[in-house]
Amino acid sequence: MSESQASKAKRKPNSTTKAKSAAKTNGTSKAKAVPKKAATTSRQQQLADSLSRQIMHGLNGDQHDNQELFNALAQSVKELMLDDWRQTRLKDGRYQRKQVAYLSLEFLMGRALGNALLNLDLDTDVRQALLPYSQLLETIAEQEHDAGLGNGGLGRLAACFLDSCASMDLAVVGYGIRYEYGMFSQKIQDGYQIECPDRWLRDGNPWEVRVPNHNVTVPFFGHTESYVDHQGRRHMTWVDTQDVLAVAYDMPVPGYRNKRINTLRLWKAEATDDFDLAEFNQGDYAEAVARKNLAEQITMVLYPNDASVNGKELRLRQQYFLSSASLQDLLKQYVAVHGDDFSQFADLHAIQLNDTHPSIAIPELMRLLIDIYALEWDEAWQITSQTMAYTNHTLLPEALERWPVRLFEHMLPRLLEIIYEINARYLDLVAHEWPGQGDKLAQMSIIEEGDDPHIRMAYLAIVASFSVNGVAALHTQLLTSGLFKDFYRLWPEKFNNRTNGVTPRRWLAHANPRLSQLLSKRLGEAWITDLTHLSSLSAYTDDDKLISDWQRVKLQNKTELALMIKQQCQVDFDANMLFDVQVKRIHEYKRQLLNILHVIHLYQQILAGNTEDLVPRCVLIGGKAAPGYAMAKKLIKLANNVAHMVNSDPQVRPYLRFAFLPNYNVSAMEKICSATDVSEQISTAGKEASGTGNMKFMMNGALTIGTLDGANVEMLEEVGADNFFLFGLDAQQVEQQKRDYCPQAFIDQSPALAAVIELIRSGHFNLLEPGEFDDVLAGMLSPTDPWMTAADFEDYRLTQIKVASAYRDSHSWTQMSIRNTAASGRFSSDNTIAGYRDEIWGVTP
Repeated sequence: MSESQASKAKRKPNSTTKAKSAAKTNGTSKAKAVPKKAATTSRQQQLADSLSRQIMHGLNGDQHDNQELFNALAQSVKELMLDDWRQTRLKDGRYQRKQVAYLSLEFLMGRALGNALLNLDLDTDVRQALLPYSQLLETIAEQEHDAGLGNGGLGRLAACFLDSCASMDLAVVGYGIRYEYGMFSQKIQDGYQIECPDRWLRDGNPWEVRVPNHNVTVPFFGHTESYVDHQGRRHMTWVDTQDVLAVAYDMPVPGYRNKRINTLRLWKAEATDDFDLAEFNQGDYAEAVARKNLAEQITMVLYPNDASVNGKELRLRQQYFLSSASLQDLLKQYVAVHGDDFSQFADLHAIQLNDTHPSIAIPELMRLLIDIYALEWDEAWQITSQTMAYTNHTLLPEALERWPVRLFEHMLPRLLEIIYEINARYLDLVAHEWPGQGDKLAQMSIIEEGDDPHIRMAYLAIVASFSVNGVAALHTQLLTSGLFKDFYRLWPEKFNNRTNGVTPRRWLAHANPRLSQLLSKRLGEAWITDLTHLSSLSAYTDDDKLISDWQRVKLQNKTELALMIKQQCQVDFDANMLFDVQVKRIHEYKRQLLNILHVIHLYQQILAGNTEDLVPRCVLIGGKAAPGYAMAKKLIKLANNVAHMVNSDPQVRPYLRFAFLPNYNVSAMEKICSATDVSEQISTAGKEASGTGNMKFMMNGALTIGTLDGANVEMLEEVGADNFFLFGLDAQQVEQQKRDYCPQAFIDQSPALAAVIELIRSGHFNLLEPGEFDDVLAGMLSPTDPWMTAADFEDYRLTQIKVASAYRDSHSWTQMSIRNTAASGRFSSDNTIAGYRDEIWGVTP
């Protein structure tokens, strides 16, 4: 070959180069024409190259441990998302359609890697990329810390919603707080809950991107002054404030294989100046850095215990910090495109308030529009009231936030003035609706008067929002007929229901890969984006092959969960036993106590030799108690003490195992929901707003034992009474019982309950801790017990016998399990978001 021929040969492009060149020349359509195999190979190589580069650029070069390998892998996956993420932002930034800001003080995201690999279809590519490092993906994924930026269902709901919005191609940005320490890490010591710091950022967060060009300043304290401009208009100004810098950190939220990457923007609080150099030079170092520390405290810990004055103040600072930073960010982006013409703002924005925590955004938006952008009150109010939408998450009056006026006056004086003005104008409307009824004005006022006046934040949210929604049919009905009935009379058009849902991608496709593969083999993969396709399973409930495969999958999942329980609780769960599970926040209304009482009853039956009809079961309870909630902590102690007695008795173990899982979180639930046989949803009727754990269990084929509460009502409608274990008083009966409730009457009718109470009272579970559970018994036996535990026990016990009887017939039980999964389509968060999209936000994909 001649030199010139050799030179030409070197320059001759290969097929890959041609494909890249064609894509550059002809645009996206040509790039899509590249065969899938070639595109996949290219992506595999890109991922492998990126992973190698990330590792080599580390301090240790090619020497790495699993944590470093995870960080490098996460960075590489994020790198693959960057172009689509950038394109999503550019497209949304042109305001071609309405956009939504989802404000939530909690986002319980959990681990991000597995969900990202599923949505980006990268699982196979990542496994290939890890081959040179001799590590399994499962091993590396375990290195990721849960992003525990929430403490329960509300925060996990927000995470599910973000996944659905991205997968449905909706322009939605989540706004939250980048807590340095998430929900506390729970340890159990001598049966007691011990709260430890949740340092989820200790190894960094490879998914986040700091975006300093979006930083804003949030004011606190100071006072207000008025002035008159040259046109004779009076204005208010907030002066002498202590400002805090809100620093934006963005996390990608990939849609399911649709190239949309939405954003979760989390705010971190920093001091506007590191410290006062003059004070430092004078030798007062402590005072110099005090302001910096005070600023950074705002985003240090998720939801401080608000039992103290300092805790209340910090919690309010968090809520205002989130709301102000997010609204300033929205307004800056809008002004960059539209200037100071706000006539289109409400048409192009919807702001969803996830419970009352961010409802302070209402007076803050008014402040920004009036004080910063010089709008008149009426125009600002029209924008605010056409933009804000409020989701209520509680039926418990004591859970509705109220803030002391004196605290607002000290910390947020300008916002207090605006709230008073909103209230005055609103009460004028109330006075016209109920003329001459001063008591009605007092009942409905945003300001609760008294020796220590308070601001009712839920009332503020209702008054200023164009939409107020409950999160289950029963919940919304009880809101409009009870808690908010006067507001419903005033504005019936505002109220609507959006039953909660969970994303099938994380909670079935990712959390239960064995069942996911079985479903896809039978039905195709359309169910992953449209869960109603699962209804087709109903046609296969007599298919012996499906039943056999379903049982095999469940047994494998139970075996995996049993291993986790052994490692974390040192309790041996037998995968052949009935797995009876209740995992959720510990609260009296969720009635973990009812479950514990039943465990004690089974324990007594076994000790008495009444084992002939007993079906062996493993009972699992998990959840965290709020740090200041003494009774919830006492229930954890009771559960652990009972578990000790149950598991240490060789006579009992063949029939009953009981464990309390410490530090319950999203990652734990991914293993639990796929392995559960019966799901405990046993809250007092009329107390649970919706529940979402119930939906995750149903989706994975667990059967439910539950009351007519929250979304249980709709689940029962979907699956039918033959596939659901219903017990207990309904919400109306609970209200009727309150008039003359006598727990002792129910105890007298239930020898089983009487025996359980006597065993607890005897000190059997607290021999060295006299009186430990007296408060638990006193609460349950009080005629003012709002949770009606004694009233529901006997029906619960009898229903548990039905559960055991049904489980004996494994063929029939599996058929019921299949029917539950088949009926779960209604409870996809995609379905919920479609309702928000069409009925509240008015946005289009």
